[in-house]
Amino acid sequence: MTDDVFSAHRNAETIHLDARRAAVIVVDMVNDFCKPGGAMVLPGCESLVEPQLAIIEAARASGAPVVWVHDEHRRNMRRDREWLKRTPHCVEGSWGTEIIEELGARDDEIHLVKRRYSAFFATDLDLTLKDMMVDQLIVMGVVTNICVRSTVHDGFFLGYEIAVPRDACAATGPREQESSLYDIATHFGVVSDARSVARALREGVEVVNLEMAA
Repeated sequence: MTDDVFSAHRNAETIHLDARRAAVIVVDMVNDFCKPGGAMVLPGCESLVEPQLAIIEAARASGAPVVWVHDEHRRNMRRDREWLKRTPHCVEGSWGTEIIEELGARDDEIHLVKRRYSAFFATDLDLTLKDMMVDQLIVMGVVTNICVRSTVHDGFFLGYEIAVPRDACAATGPREQESSLYDIATHFGVVSDARSVARALREGVEVVNLEMAA
């Protein structure tokens, strides 16, 4: 993508991922968004499983923690902010809030409930990461232009280095995917791909900002 005039004023950025400092944040890969019968299904979620598994397996092999983020909403709220804008979804205690089976989430990994788009907003994610001495994040999941993007923004504001594998997240449409990844790459982090991120986790090598490589 060609830079707009404003975004052209940027510094070249790469991240040297270090598994001792990094965590993988899997955003909202839950049944309600990803499986037939879900309340608000995003078409094409199945294409994310293979690239996400490559990163998850690399994280486990290298000792980097995996954080599973569950969108979850309590029943009988007078005004749930998300439900003002979106169809009711991910009701607390329901099948819809569970991570899809294909990703093999483990009980001994970190599971985080969020009630807004960002995994940082009004949760203990920042505290948890700091307790693990983590300052690098790999953020992936659904959807790129809402919950992934909101999480990336807040992570950047809190001082984390962030890598987003573009083939391990999906937006509500091609325009939204392209625009969100462009903005992340120019203002908030590094946009790469699952293969490069998995290799970097295993080997501690540099992750290049592919969206900005041209």
